[in-house]
Order: sequence, then C-alpha cells, then structure tokens
Amino acid sequence: MSDPVLELDSLGIGYRTATADVDAVRSVSLTVQPGEVVALVGESGSGKSTTAHSVIGLLPGNGKVTSGRIVFDGRDITGLKAKKLREIRGAEIGFVPQDPAIALNPVKKIGIQAAEALWVHGLAGRKEAKEQAIEILARAGLSHPEARAQQYPHELSGGMKQRVLIGIALACRPKLVIADEPTSALDVTVQRRILDHLQELTSNSGTAVLLITHDLGVAADRADRTVVMRHGEVVEQGQTVEILGSPSQAYTKNLLQAAPSLTGVPLVVASAAQTSPLLSVKNVTKEFALPGTSTPFVAVDDVSFEIARGRTFSLIGESGSGKSTVARSVLRLEQITKGRIDFDGVDLSRLRGEELRQVRKRIQLVYQNPFSSIDPRFSVADVVSEPSRAFGIGDRQERRRRAAALLEQVALPTSALDRKATELSGGQRQRVAIARALALDPELVVLDEPVSALDVSVQDQILRLLVELQERLGVAYLFISHDFAVVRQISHEVGVLRAGKLVEIGSTERVFASPAQDYTKALIDAVPGRSAPVDRGVTV
Repeated sequence: MSDPVLELDSLGIGYRTATADVDAVRSVSLTVQPGEVVALVGESGSGKSTTAHSVIGLLPGNGKVTSGRIVFDGRDITGLKAKKLREIRGAEIGFVPQDPAIALNPVKKIGIQAAEALWVHGLAGRKEAKEQAIEILARAGLSHPEARAQQYPHELSGGMKQRVLIGIALACRPKLVIADEPTSALDVTVQRRILDHLQELTSNSGTAVLLITHDLGVAADRADRTVVMRHGEVVEQGQTVEILGSPSQAYTKNLLQAAPSLTGVPLVVASAAQTSPLLSVKNVTKEFALPGTSTPFVAVDDVSFEIARGRTFSLIGESGSGKSTVARSVLRLEQITKGRIDFDGVDLSRLRGEELRQVRKRIQLVYQNPFSSIDPRFSVADVVSEPSRAFGIGDRQERRRRAAALLEQVALPTSALDRKATELSGGQRQRVAIARALALDPELVVLDEPVSALDVSVQDQILRLLVELQERLGVAYLFISHDFAVVRQISHEVGVLRAGKLVEIGSTERVFASPAQDYTKALIDAVPGRSAPVDRGVTV
C-alpha cells in the first residue's frame, strides 16, 4: 500500500458564533491515495464542505481546526500559517469550487485568470504564463482557446466556466484536487462531459481527487471509495460499490431510497388524461431582438402542448433549450411572438388590466432558488399572506389564520409563522414558497426547477408533498426541470425541448421506456448513477 496523498486523522472543526462555540466536524478520519477518487457525500450541513475547505485553509474567519491532524503528502499542515498554505494551495492542491458564476473574476479576461495560477507560484513569468494559459484552456477542453482567453466570464456558458476552473485547478499539476460540488449547477449532459474531462485529466497525471457531492449517482459513477457524513461525523466509508450497493447504516440507506432514479417506482401513475385541457399552448414562438442584427433569436420555436386539470406536464431540456421562456410566456411575463396560449378557454394574450390580474390569481409560480425567492425581512406569516394582501382578501387576522392553515398543508408547524426566512433550512423555505403559491387557491402552478437546489432527502420530501397536494387539491403543474430522474418521479406527461423546439412529447412512461429521438436517449443515458462505479485499478 502506498502512502496516502491526504490523511485526515480525527479532525475536529469548530465555529465561534455570537452566543456559543459550535462543533461543525467531529473526529473525521479518512485517506486519499495517489490516483484515487474519494467521494465525500452527505446532506447540507453534514460538514463535507467544511472538511474539504479546512485542508486548503479556506475556512471562514470564525472557523478553525480544533483537534486532529491534516497530513498532506507526508507533511502535517494542520497549523500552517496563511502564507505557507497559499504556497501549497493551487501549486500542490488544486481546488474546483461549486459555482462557476461567482468563482471567476468578472472584470478579468479568462486567459489572465488561467495564467495567474502559474506566475503566482513562480512556475512561469507573466509573458510565458499568458502563452501557457492557452494550453491550459485547450487541455480543459475549451474550443478556440485563443479566442476564449480574450473573453470575460459572462461571455461563457456555465459548462465553459467550469472547464476553466478545472483547467486552473490543474494548471500547476497538483498532487490532489478538491472538487466541491463541481457540477451541481449543470445539466446532465454538460455534467457528464465535465466529469469525464476531470477524470481524464486526473487519471493521466495520477492526481488524487476528493470529490464533494450530495449526488449519490455521481459518487456511484466516479468514485473508487465513498465517505458518508452526517451532522459533522463519518457514518460509514469504504469501496463505493459496497457502500452504495449494500450500505450498513440506516442513514445511508435512507439517502439511497430518497435519491430519484430511472428505475424505481414513480410517485404518480402516468395514465391517460380524462378531462379537457386547463392550459393549451398552440404553436407558440418567442423571438428576441439581437443588437446589431436584423435577425432575431428564436428562443421558442412552434411549441404545442396541453395540461389537463390535476395533471403534471414537465418540460425538460438543457440550459438554453427555451423551457423557462415557455414558463414565463404562460405566466404572461413574456409576450409571445406567434401562436396562442389558452387558459381555461381564454386567450391569455388578449387579456389586459383587471382581467389579466384576476387570471393571475389562478396561475401561480414557485421559483427555483428558495434562498433568493423569499424576502429575508419578512416573517413567514407575511410571506405566505402576501398574495392575499395584494388582492385585498380578508383582514390581518383572517390572513394569519389562512397562513397557518397553509403551513399545515405543506407540513410546517404553525410556530414557524413568526420566524424569518433566514432561520429556515432550504427545504423549509421551499415549503413556504409552495404555501405562498397556494394562498389564492390556484388551478395551475408553474414550478421552475423547484428542487434543483435541494439535497436528495429534502428533494424527495418536496416531490412527495407536491404529489399529495395535487391529489388533495386537484391543482395542475407545469414542471420545469433539467433532471430526468426527478421528472420521471412526478410527471404524467413530458415534453423534451432542444434549441427551442419540442422534439418529443408523450406520456412519461412511454418517453422513458422507449424514447423516439436520439437526443432524448442521450439525455437519459447521461443521468448519473446508471452504471456501476468505475474501476481504474487503484491500489488502496
């Protein structure tokens, strides 16, 4: 057995708050061997990111290692000063952060940011580093690297930005790469390409990888070994095929059961609709003018589908496919260029003023991110009562009673009424957002990626809640997602969008069992967790 490139020995990490010291990580021990991929999995708050950040000295100012050791490449780096850690960080330990949208400097060109990793660590002069930056971007899999080097981050897609971050992390050929949820914000096809590329680059160089993820499918596909964390402690660890194939701990079993899959029993039965459509989208096209050209950008191209009362229709596709534009058009937040959208037999495009306002009572929206869709200044009671107040329904006491009843419907205690959003978890916030959407007794709720920001167990809870509410209230859903496993769980019908066109539509059962289009097949094949863990012959 070779010496590990990283060893955490009984590691403890604490945070100092205004009222008390909090133990965030307790007695965590794990190793990562050269060339090995170790997945650190668990829900939000489990301590996995805190553990990873401690290795490279990126804990916040109120956090510190309180016990144990961090040994990297045979050296105890637990008590290193910030300057020494900066010398290791980037040069010997690469780091791929979670969100490419905020990890890159928006006012610096991509090439400069790639070059910085080299000249900061004295591996090249500024001129030479700028030249080598082109090679870094090329190795990261970016097309036209010379042109990309001259672009700013906002000119690149999310997948391109993440490739840049991987290129920067590997620029100095480190012995270890820590990848913190590197693909959680990406579509499944982009996710697979990014992970394939990371695997190829690290395998060729023998680099070890500590992969932080809440996606058990990603761990199953990519990790040699898996470490499961809960409440700051290691629950179990071992070979991925054993941990995920036959877990010994109840917590791991619950995580696996909660994870949406393409093989389990869906939450709804995709039987044929028996009622007339509540929403009818007919040959809808949406164009956007582009500066400097007379040719418009076609975001949605001749799209047609229907949603019956009490049914769920899901639109699925990659980023830029047009699914959110369709949703905004249904909500009349965008004016369509061609076609027609009927709600309960009424052409939405013809409505103005009070007529449109009254129809909007019947169509509500749940946003993607529960951390940004709720005003942090408001109490939960104010958030849930806001639609009723806007439409002048009831007095203050009546609205509070209604808010309490809505919280009960979404399985939150009425004691949460006077709490602020900042005091709630992500899953609790999304339940509040759903309660707010139900406040006016809508007939249709548009759900735009409502579970993509949540852990698998919370995701499962929210999906089950939506199905239960639909069965009880008869509400219809337009469900927007890029996650095929989630869509399979909750949908009666599904439409697949690509570059604005609806390339396939049908019952969820039919589309998943026998997709007619190669594009649909490719999306389904890209869902993580469909294959056994990869054996790369690493000796542990």
